[in-house]
Amino acid sequence: MFHISNFTDNDDIKTLASLGPFTVIEYERDLSVMPSDAQTAYFCNAMNVRKRQVICDLSRANITLQAGAMQWMVGNVNATTGIKGVGDLFGKAVRGKVTGESAIKPEYTGDGILVLEPTYRHILLLDLQDWNGSVVLDDGLFLACDAKLKHKAVMRSNVSSAVAGGEGLFNLGISGSGVLCLESSCPREELVEIALENDVLKVDGNMAIAWSGSLDFTVERSGKTLVGSAASGEGLVNVYRGTGKVLLAPVEKGIA
Repeated sequence: MFHISNFTDNDDIKTLASLGPFTVIEYERDLSVMPSDAQTAYFCNAMNVRKRQVICDLSRANITLQAGAMQWMVGNVNATTGIKGVGDLFGKAVRGKVTGESAIKPEYTGDGILVLEPTYRHILLLDLQDWNGSVVLDDGLFLACDAKLKHKAVMRSNVSSAVAGGEGLFNLGISGSGVLCLESSCPREELVEIALENDVLKVDGNMAIAWSGSLDFTVERSGKTLVGSAASGEGLVNVYRGTGKVLLAPVEKGIA
């Protein structure tokens, strides 16, 4: 038996979201501040730059985690590599190489509590049931998920998208039934969600952070002709076609 005190019951900690085995908390103030850091801490607090953490309840689901993301765990918690054989190891190594994600994501089982490293990024919780069971992620977003979910490398529909669209040739795809935990530089309140039903979304820039696996992603000219594209000033655009959802950040990656 264990009991945790002065954590989620601390009046300086706020629960932001809870879904499936995941609970997201936020430190409303940074009390571990020295005089030399006080000014920075003051303005960080004013601009919503706060530490956030994810708490995983393993009694509700086994968890697959980004390598190095665990901070502490208590109770009956067992860590495994999640590798089911030589073939599985090879497949995960290849997928990690092409997607830029860690090749081996540890899997935690049991019925204890697992707490992840604090981060100043924003935490997004997605239920894949709301995404028709499949989602494709922008690079570097994956943090944790229900261990039942399957991972695969999703290749772009045309090679030009890797060069001109600002996306890699491969992205990490997650499918199945369960909850996915992401780290985003943009808060959920600012993300635009667009639902398509046999329609087309065209985006000038690399602003989509996640999209349904059912959508076809290509890079195309913004106009029907080269002259039209040049006249519009847009050139090439990222195109998402079909039925599904897209999450858009308000600004392109790397632009502040």
